[in-house]
Amino acid sequence: MATATERIVVQVTPQQKANIAGTAKQLGLNISDFMRQAAESFRGAEDRDLEALLRQVEISTQQANAAIDHALASVAASEQRLAVLETTKAGKTRPARRKA
Repeated sequence: MATATERIVVQVTPQQKANIAGTAKQLGLNISDFMRQAAESFRGAEDRDLEALLRQVEISTQQANAAIDHALASVAASEQRLAVLETTKAGKTRPARRKA
């Protein structure tokens, strides 16, 4: 990790400072390391959110493709049934009328 040379001043209430210091201590970090990691985690959360969104888009796309394939198969089956009906109908001829 590069040596930290820049300073960011963040004003907090005494209670917030105590909470931050307590959390840092529980994690075995000094306040600066804790604050750096906390700030960096926001970027990580955005990346995780985007990755989750991308996974959902992929799943939705697969589901949409499957639905389209199913619909196209249903249309093809209907077209085949219609073709059979038309062929059957065309093959049947009406008996000639008798002249009276």
